[in-house]
Amino acid sequence: MPIGHVRAVRWAAVGWCLAHAAMAPPSAAQPAAPEDPERTCLGAERAGTADGVATYTGRWVGHWPGLQQAHGYTPGPYADEKPVLTITAQNMAQHADRLTEGQKALFKAYPDHFRMRIYPSHRDFGVPDWVCAAARHNAQHATLGDEGLSVRGAVGGAPAFPFPRDGLEAIRSVQTAYRAWTEKAEFDVATVYPGGQIAWGRYRLMTMSPMHKPGPQRPSLSERIGTYFYAAMLLPERDRGRVSVGFQANNFTEGSTHAWEYQPGTRRVRQAPEVGFDYPVPPTGMHTSDEDGGFNGSPERYQWTLVGKKALYVPYHNFRINDPALTYRELLTPYTLNPELLRYELHRVWIVEATLKPGMRHIYARRRLYIDEDSWQVLTADHYDARGSLWRIPVSLSFYAQEAAAFHRGVQIFHDLDARAYEAINLVNERGAENGWRFNTPMNPAMFAPEAAARPLR
Repeated sequence: MPIGHVRAVRWAAVGWCLAHAAMAPPSAAQPAAPEDPERTCLGAERAGTADGVATYTGRWVGHWPGLQQAHGYTPGPYADEKPVLTITAQNMAQHADRLTEGQKALFKAYPDHFRMRIYPSHRDFGVPDWVCAAARHNAQHATLGDEGLSVRGAVGGAPAFPFPRDGLEAIRSVQTAYRAWTEKAEFDVATVYPGGQIAWGRYRLMTMSPMHKPGPQRPSLSERIGTYFYAAMLLPERDRGRVSVGFQANNFTEGSTHAWEYQPGTRRVRQAPEVGFDYPVPPTGMHTSDEDGGFNGSPERYQWTLVGKKALYVPYHNFRINDPALTYRELLTPYTLNPELLRYELHRVWIVEATLKPGMRHIYARRRLYIDEDSWQVLTADHYDARGSLWRIPVSLSFYAQEAAAFHRGVQIFHDLDARAYEAINLVNERGAENGWRFNTPMNPAMFAPEAAARPLR
């Protein structure tokens, strides 16, 4: 079972940062005041920049003008905008300071296919008041325990360290940041090879995170369960009927993922061994278990460094990629997802580097993560092999989910430079409206218990 497909199983202060392209080093100042005029409650700089980063407004929470529906696909509030710039292999040198190393590598590898359409920057989506309250609590009280494997004094529903002082605090903020309380959908997975062949997968997913249940009464991150999951394989046909259920812990000293699996051949539910770190996720193994959602699971194998903050062109507000009017034939172009359908904006991102510790094993010897300052989503990353060569480049096409009042990871692309291929997961375009993304629908722990794995698929 591709447990790494779901965040659930795969799953203080810094000084004022320079508002220009140069890297800004982290600072060890005191946490922001509850009503800081310069920073949001989640630690982002409110100010925009003269060269294009938008000023934070946070004026829309769970809605925006013209929204027609409470859930389901929507083109979003910026659908009528046109690109202000298109970056190609021919002009990328002019914009190099705004590009990640992974983006530069994709331009060089696929000069006739990869391009980036840059749109106006927007920072209009805010968070509910209870999320801000949780973030302010965490800024004052959270501490790392067990060498970063646990977080003490923090509550759920907001990043544990909205003003991180080091890389370990930053990556734990990624893992604890505000997300949907529940999610469910039926997804297609496509691995696209250079010759045009596509390997398909399909699965049904449900997750529930008690840490993110809306409301002012916040659970503590010292509680055992962070997120429950249910994942059933539908394709490839040989794997149809395999079901995994379980939960991811908050405290990684107890292990990261606790799972039970139903095998249709034996008709039995058995506890599964933990799948994490660099386990290659089926059906094709083009990404690892711990890179879904940017990074999930125990951080124990890496030394984490907070490099600083920088304004870069990153994927943002990618509502359109979920449009049911788009066919997979339109989406799945050679070497990368159709660049005409992707949206990039200029935003400030935290940059965090992970270097493999001596004696530890992982196929990625070094990782560089680019983390949105507003949502704490990992938007893209650079992954290096043991020789120091850039190998894989994951990209998250996140969008704002109105019923969750939160950004969601959406479609993820995993580029493999060695294989000259890519994998796209969380595709919903051809699954039908009844199987598309749904968020914050009520669920309960019984839906994720071991006996739930043996229930017949509908």
